[in-house]
Amino acid sequence: MVQKDLTNDPTAVATQVQAAYLAMFPQADTRFVPLAFGWALDCFCGHYAGYQAVDTRYHDFEHTLQGTLCMARLLHGRHIAGAQRPLPRRLVELGLLAILLHDTGYLKKRDDTKGTGAKYTVTHVQRSAAFAAQLLGQKGSDQHDIIAVQNMIRCTGVDALLSTIPFQDDLERTAGRALGTADLLGQMAADDYVEKLPILYAEFAEAAAFTKDRTHLICLFTSADDLMQKTPIFWEKYVRMKLDREFGGLHQFLKSPYPDGPNPYLKRIEANIERVRQAVAAKRQSNSR
Repeated sequence: MVQKDLTNDPTAVATQVQAAYLAMFPQADTRFVPLAFGWALDCFCGHYAGYQAVDTRYHDFEHTLQGTLCMARLLHGRHIAGAQRPLPRRLVELGLLAILLHDTGYLKKRDDTKGTGAKYTVTHVQRSAAFAAQLLGQKGSDQHDIIAVQNMIRCTGVDALLSTIPFQDDLERTAGRALGTADLLGQMAADDYVEKLPILYAEFAEAAAFTKDRTHLICLFTSADDLMQKTPIFWEKYVRMKLDREFGGLHQFLKSPYPDGPNPYLKRIEANIERVRQAVAAKRQSNSR
């Protein structure tokens, strides 16, 4: 069940992720989840050498926690459903590391004083993959694990094509699909998703001014109102299709109870999309007066 305001508390999220992790692997190292969260918290709070604290207001640390909690729930749901080809413990661990680090590409270096990390929107996936390789290399991860984390991170861009990602095996692809699913669902199911859409537009606008790629998705919106108007179409014509097709329908493992119960994430998103429609309609009515 999606709990209100849980994701603004890293300790509360880590506790739930730990519970899901140990439910899947009772004999696992209880230090792993706290360690992984500690690494991510250091990065986003400006305690990683050479980098500032995150300064993006939409893609903040809570955004990362929203995705991380959703992914832990999804992987746990898949595990208890007895899905064939279960993910081994190490791959689940790498998946959690990947989603905790998937937006580190928004972080700015210490000497980067212009604008916010939002200017890196177009390149943030590549930057996140490079950042993860640097961090995990320093922590002693081997090359196979680093590549796995990078491949999973590459599943999170809005323009990501999974067919072009060089997954090392099918299970790694499944973990990447889970990460991409959780990244989309976690943010769109948030209680304040509708209120934060203007903030998302501000990030897009900053990035559009910074990039030379005028064909990128971020350049398609002319205002916060325009983004709001296009959000229901984005959900219906892009996100749902991506979830069901490219990401293999893994969102089904969030159903409670599985397999016939409701999916609390999808229910929350549908409610948010309805709120967006109502806000757009109210704005049109106001402008017509």
